[in-house]
Amino acid sequence: MFSFCIPFNYSKTSLRIHPLISNFEKFSDLKPTISIIVAIFNRKDELFELLNSLTAQTDKEFEIIIVDDGSLIDLKPTISKFENFLTIKYFRKDNSGPGLSRNYGARRAENEWLVFVDSDVIVENDYIENIKKDILEIPCDAFGGADKAHKGFNLMQKAISYSMTSVFTTGGIRGSKKAVSKFQPRSFNMGVKKEVFEKVGGFSEMRIGEDPDLSMTLWENGFTTAFFDDIAVYHKRRVDFGKFSKQVYQFGCARPILNQRHPNYVKISFAFPTLFMLGYIMGFVEYFILGKGVILAFYGLYTFMVLFHALWVTKNISIAGMAVISTYIQMFSYGYGFLKSWILLNIFRMKPEEAFPKHFHKV
Repeated sequence: MFSFCIPFNYSKTSLRIHPLISNFEKFSDLKPTISIIVAIFNRKDELFELLNSLTAQTDKEFEIIIVDDGSLIDLKPTISKFENFLTIKYFRKDNSGPGLSRNYGARRAENEWLVFVDSDVIVENDYIENIKKDILEIPCDAFGGADKAHKGFNLMQKAISYSMTSVFTTGGIRGSKKAVSKFQPRSFNMGVKKEVFEKVGGFSEMRIGEDPDLSMTLWENGFTTAFFDDIAVYHKRRVDFGKFSKQVYQFGCARPILNQRHPNYVKISFAFPTLFMLGYIMGFVEYFILGKGVILAFYGLYTFMVLFHALWVTKNISIAGMAVISTYIQMFSYGYGFLKSWILLNIFRMKPEEAFPKHFHKV
């Protein structure tokens, strides 16, 4: 049988605590505290699934701040189902968009770290535990994680999830573990030190692209970001191709605005979807006018590679086939939005607020 005793060093005037004890106390003091902030507009069913996943956390030391951004339905009945299991603060305000709503929630957070998740995500049961572990192991001022498709998602959601995270689309140029210091956290799964968040002023007035805007603002102020590879969330993408097309079109419109705001972080890869779209058009011109199909042959190869890769990733031929469609929708919609925005801002010299008034909230 083993016995345990705490060693002491005595002196005539004082009692000195052994280093083992002081080190344990320091470790306890270092344990991060977390406030999860959810900005939501309607989506009560998705909110139920998110809160339900949070009740199963292995580490239950966290608070949840729900900011109702002027929803047209009552979210209180959904929230009330979890009040006995989770520490929840609920606030309702006039609609201002997700960024400013997250700022509203951040001002009411009590903990050291702010963790932003979208209302349509589901987290693993070790999500909080892994965040706290990674914060201690990977020094940073902000962090982000990936997203993936849940087995319960329908075929179209899985196909869209593939295209949004694929190396063959814009999903493959959003940062990686190999470039930890320059990873751009996205607000569907993003954490920031509260004091750092306050120093840079939080999210801007942008309604679209507010999360990469914050990431680059952090870099410009000397703060660091990191990619945590064990905190991926299940993100419910748009449920039909029409809504998905509108969403990525808006993302494309936002990129030239972000390029104007943060010229030091412009990359040629941002224009890839536009070049992809223009190349496809040129391929048809070449085929019907010159009678050659060289350019379209390259697109045929690209299509085959996407299909093969999607099949390898999803293990489902139906999802793989739909993934090809969603990939082309993403590239064309994003590419058109980027081109339109670039022309309005750089050729016609319009201000972003004039060119895309719905992208900004007037403060």
